[in-house]
Amino acid sequence: MSETILEVRDLVKHFPVQVGVLFKRTIGHVKAVDGVSFDLRKGETLGVVGESGCGKSTLAQVLMRLEKATSGTVKFEGRDIFGLKGQELRRLRRDIQIVLQDPYTSLNPRMTVGDLVGEPFEIHTEVAPKGDRQRKVQELLEVVGLNPEHINRYPHQFSGGQRQRIGIARALALRPKVIICDEPVSALDVSVQAQVMNLLDELQTEFDLSYVFIAHDLSVVRHLSDRVAVMYLGKVVELGTDEQIYEHPTHPYTQALLSAVPVPDPELRGRREVIRLTGDVPSPVNPPSGCRFRTRCWKAQDICATEEPPLTERLGHLSACHFAEEHPHVAVV
Repeated sequence: MSETILEVRDLVKHFPVQVGVLFKRTIGHVKAVDGVSFDLRKGETLGVVGESGCGKSTLAQVLMRLEKATSGTVKFEGRDIFGLKGQELRRLRRDIQIVLQDPYTSLNPRMTVGDLVGEPFEIHTEVAPKGDRQRKVQELLEVVGLNPEHINRYPHQFSGGQRQRIGIARALALRPKVIICDEPVSALDVSVQAQVMNLLDELQTEFDLSYVFIAHDLSVVRHLSDRVAVMYLGKVVELGTDEQIYEHPTHPYTQALLSAVPVPDPELRGRREVIRLTGDVPSPVNPPSGCRFRTRCWKAQDICATEEPPLTERLGHLSACHFAEEHPHVAVV
């Protein structure tokens, strides 16, 4: 068992809903992240999947300290990141980096690639002496598969996949220990997705990186992840290894997600049962009582409305369902 590098416990992030212009009044809260707990081990990739609006990107921002948590703790190498200040916080910024979803809007179009990738060196001057920065930038470009001679080009002169490689190079500049990938391939073509995923896999081995890989495409997540956390409406509803989640799912929501994954083999297509969920995702301002998935769940009973199922071990891995059981016709093998 590898050493834990990132420890998240009961993490909560609520955004106030306010009305009024001069005298603002809070009438509720958007419960974007509502009690998330997990561990990230050194050299591991933890995939985080779920529908749009389930709180994945908010989770990434809180882990980066770009948003202040409402409550809960996040410990990096045993230190609570919300208690860090000054030089300690600067050091944390070096150790945890992020790759954003859109490789075009995340890059300043008025800056050259050399300036973009070398910008972290301007802030953390101890990493690279000023006279050595161009060489380091060129090395980073070569590491991610770009031509070092293109250091003076601008982002619009590159394709989408190349721009995402620039974003990855910038994230690598300070030699971090953890990289949070917030849907890094969702805006790319399928063939380019595979190239970027393979690059991330190679970099993880070369630089001994740990990833929190956020996506809504389950097939993409399985390609890279060692463990997978499934989120629904701000909570983790199932957590296990990729084999446990994809071949032995026990939560109805996970089973519904997996049943929607396209099956390329025509012979296997007829053996899969497609679970069609009814209704819309409830509002995170006023989530259902008890189990948040109960309003769309075919297994829901009275206990689901009154008691929230804890995320506990059921059938070999963690699942938050009163009636957790395997479904014989949805597993992705």
